[in-house]
Amino acid sequence: MRLQHKLRSDAAVAFVFLAPSLIGFSLFYIIPFAIGAVYSFQDGSQAGHFVGLANYADLLRSESFRKATWNTLWFTSVSVPVMVVCSLLIAAALNRQVYFRSWLRMAYVMPLVVPVASVVLVWQTLFDWNGGLNHLLELWGMDRVDWLNSAWARAVVLFLYIWKNMGYNVILFLAGLQQIPADYYEVARLEGASRMRQFSITLVYLVPTMFFVVIMSIMQSFKVFRETYLLSGDYPHDSIYMLQHYMNNMFSALDIQKLTSAAILMVAAIWIIVAALFRGEKWFRGFMD
Repeated sequence: MRLQHKLRSDAAVAFVFLAPSLIGFSLFYIIPFAIGAVYSFQDGSQAGHFVGLANYADLLRSESFRKATWNTLWFTSVSVPVMVVCSLLIAAALNRQVYFRSWLRMAYVMPLVVPVASVVLVWQTLFDWNGGLNHLLELWGMDRVDWLNSAWARAVVLFLYIWKNMGYNVILFLAGLQQIPADYYEVARLEGASRMRQFSITLVYLVPTMFFVVIMSIMQSFKVFRETYLLSGDYPHDSIYMLQHYMNNMFSALDIQKLTSAAILMVAAIWIIVAALFRGEKWFRGFMD
C-alpha cells in the first residue's frame, strides 16, 4: 500500500510539473492541428459544409502542390543519407586521437549557435549574382552563374542544410561511439579482424543512435523552408519550391482548405516514414537477439 501511495504521489507531482508544458503544447499544437483537420473536410472555415475528400482531390490536381511535393521528397531522400553518412564518418574521425580534436569538435558545433538569418546572409554574399563566388569565376575567365535562380539553387540549399545541421548529428554519433566498450575492438583485433570488420561492430552498436539521427534529420529536412525563404523569398526557383512554400502561399491567400489539406498530407507522410523506421528498427533488434 505504501508503494502504491508513493507511486501515485510521484505521478501527481510529475503531472503538476508537466501541466504547463502540456497546456501550452495543446493550445498551440494539438488543438490548432485538430481544427485544421476539420477544416480540410469542409468547403469553408466559417459555417462550412462537409465535402469529404473533395479538398484533397483538388489539392492533388494542383500542379504547384505536386511540384512542391516532388521537390520536398527529393530533398529529403538525398539530404538525409548524405548527412547521416558524412556525420558518422566525421564523428568516427573525431573519436580518434587526431590533432586539434577539441577545436574540430567546436568547429562543427558552431553552425548550431549561429542564427539562420546570419548564415543565409553569408550564403547570399557568396552565391548572389554579384557575390564572391561569381567574382572568383570571372577572375578565372569563366562566366557568372545565377546560383539562386537556376538549377544550381537546389545544390546551394542542399549544401547549406547539411552544413548547418551536421554538427548536431556529429555530437549524437560521438556520444554513441563513446558508449561502445573498447573491449569489443580489442577482441576483434586479437582475432585478426580487419578495419572494415571492426567498423561493422561500430555500426551494430550504433543502431539506436543512428535510428534517432535519421528521424531527426528527416524532421529537419521538412523544415528547410527557413533557409530557402530567406534566400529566395516566397517564390524561389522551381527546384527549391518546397511544401512549406506552398502552404505559406496558401496562408497568404487565405485558402484555408488547401493549406490544411496540405498540412494533413505532410503529417501523414512523415508519420508513415517514421512508423516504417520504427518497424525496421524493431525488426533489426529482433534479428540481432
